[in-house]
Amino acid sequence: MNTLNAQSSPVNKAAPAAYVLHLADNALVLGQRNAEWCGHAPILEEDLSMANNSLDLIGQARMLYQHAATLQGNGATEDTLAYFRDVPDFRNYTLLELPHSPALLPSAAKERDWATTIVRNFLYSSLMVLVWERLEQSTDTQLAAIASKSIKEVRYHLRHSRDWVIRLGDGTEESHRRAQSAVDHLLPYTDEFWVAHNVEQDVANSGAGVEVAGLRSEWDEIVNSALEEATLRRPAPVKGYVTQGKQGIHSEHLGYLLSEMQSLARAHPGAIW
Repeated sequence: MNTLNAQSSPVNKAAPAAYVLHLADNALVLGQRNAEWCGHAPILEEDLSMANNSLDLIGQARMLYQHAATLQGNGATEDTLAYFRDVPDFRNYTLLELPHSPALLPSAAKERDWATTIVRNFLYSSLMVLVWERLEQSTDTQLAAIASKSIKEVRYHLRHSRDWVIRLGDGTEESHRRAQSAVDHLLPYTDEFWVAHNVEQDVANSGAGVEVAGLRSEWDEIVNSALEEATLRRPAPVKGYVTQGKQGIHSEHLGYLLSEMQSLARAHPGAIW
């Protein structure tokens, strides 16, 4: 009687499409936000750095949307997932859709504050460097391959943003004030990282994904170390509403962002570029 070889390759256990979409939406939305700095960064070198950051994130989003489309089926493509879903369908963290300003107004995207952008990139990259490292071991072989490419990019994003956090925090009186204001404004939104979600729990149990709540202590170490070096104060925890972007409940800012991002594709559906 033939038997299976105990040393055979492990079975590919694909992650659910909803989990892959969460990762893709995060990358796309932040990539779109960072692209708003094109031509507006404080110096030319940073204009190029932020453009490359955006391209990295959008490249990650493309790979993830392609994978999600395969998992989802029903004619889905990377374009339909990016351009033809509405606000409630997106599963990105609320932190990533906020404008580049502590002033939470729909028009605030035009009032770009470099410190706000840098601190957001730092807080998110500090998380994703941990997530991608673990996803390299995912039982979903396609997701593991995406992680292996993305981790190289996010390590640079973390190094770039961390250097700027220190430069701003330990710089002039004005740069310190702006950096502290950005930390005070954005850090409460990271509470959403640690809220339990059924999809994350299930995918972590299967070995295909990561339950982010378990990464909190490592994330705290990365964040606290940078803030201390930057002479910035970590604000005391605030009890109150925790944003629910990864469950499809968003701020008003995502609607404005998607309207701009999706307008061309929706005006010419089916067009080939």
